[in-house]
Amino acid sequence: MNPKLTPTEFIAATNQALEYSFSDTLIEGEVASFKINQGKWVFFDLKDEESSISCFMPVWDLRIPLEDGMKIVIRGLPKLTKWGKFSVTVLKLQPVGEGSLKKAYELLKKKLAGEGLFDPAKKRPLPENISKLGVISSTQAAGYADFIKIINARWGGIKVQVAHTQVQGMDAPDQIIRALNYFNERSDVEAIAILRGGGSADDLSAFNDEALVRAIAASRIPIITGIGHEIDESLSDLAADVRASTPSNAAEIITKDKKAEISNINIQMRSVASRISEIINHERMNNATKIKQISTSLVSKYIQPTITANSEKLSSAFQAIDHEYQKIKEKIAQAIRLLEVLNPEKVLKQGYVILSGKISPGELIKITTINNNINAEIKEIYERKT
Repeated sequence: MNPKLTPTEFIAATNQALEYSFSDTLIEGEVASFKINQGKWVFFDLKDEESSISCFMPVWDLRIPLEDGMKIVIRGLPKLTKWGKFSVTVLKLQPVGEGSLKKAYELLKKKLAGEGLFDPAKKRPLPENISKLGVISSTQAAGYADFIKIINARWGGIKVQVAHTQVQGMDAPDQIIRALNYFNERSDVEAIAILRGGGSADDLSAFNDEALVRAIAASRIPIITGIGHEIDESLSDLAADVRASTPSNAAEIITKDKKAEISNINIQMRSVASRISEIINHERMNNATKIKQISTSLVSKYIQPTITANSEKLSSAFQAIDHEYQKIKEKIAQAIRLLEVLNPEKVLKQGYVILSGKISPGELIKITTINNNINAEIKEIYERKT
């Protein structure tokens, strides 16, 4: 015999069954009858050509602007209310399709621009000579690999702390926000790079999430973004302190070019030498002119001793200038030799390799030789006996 249930018991059992069966269901449709009640609650219908379902969510969870006619996909929990009406409590949503993505982008851009989030006066320059860098990206993405390769090739020596996150999909914004909070609250990095390679408008839509854009604008640590291709522009780009066109371009902005620095040192050295030579020649000509203007008889009788003394002082000054020039030249030469010693390519040519990655059993590491990049898995770690 089937058990008898009260309406309350039936609704509770139904909701339990719905939650079990549809715990992670995605529903795509068109927004209709959108409205916000009391500034707190969002209601709308999600429909297709034949059917429609009622949707509900708190207004503070609405992180993209909605309008009737927009096409979206939601993640929600179906629920039977105590009044016996069926609805879906929306947990997350995002627009889909070029038209809806563009509409949501323009509406949110206008709203946030009105609040001053994109004000150029609020932008901060990146620190010079960054030694500690936070990176938020998918470590499995090609854009991240290109970024790390260029960082190491151009200068090297930067300590990179990576927060691995999704960079597309509904869960990406919250993961990136958590990484931003971690760096701002518990890390000593000098700058943060948010990276994502190219993709479709749907793939990049995570970077137009309102909560993420606000988190970027509120960061106490300067942020550079390298998202998509050069033609792509996200609201996260507009909120960041510095926008790079691609992950590779972000690496170029953050680091100095080793070859260019060596060339600049050589140019400065030649300029110093040329300036010192000009000063010496000028002083020689200046003193020679003054001496000729003095009568030979007066020089011989009254000034000759002083001229001799001044000549000795001038000679001593020339020697001091030349000594300082040699010291500057030697310091610059030492800097050049140090740069060459630190060159990773020189180490690789000697038969050594560079390991990168987390050194722990089961982890994947990257082995770089002079000719190859090798991906390997660590099987065992044991103490080296000397």
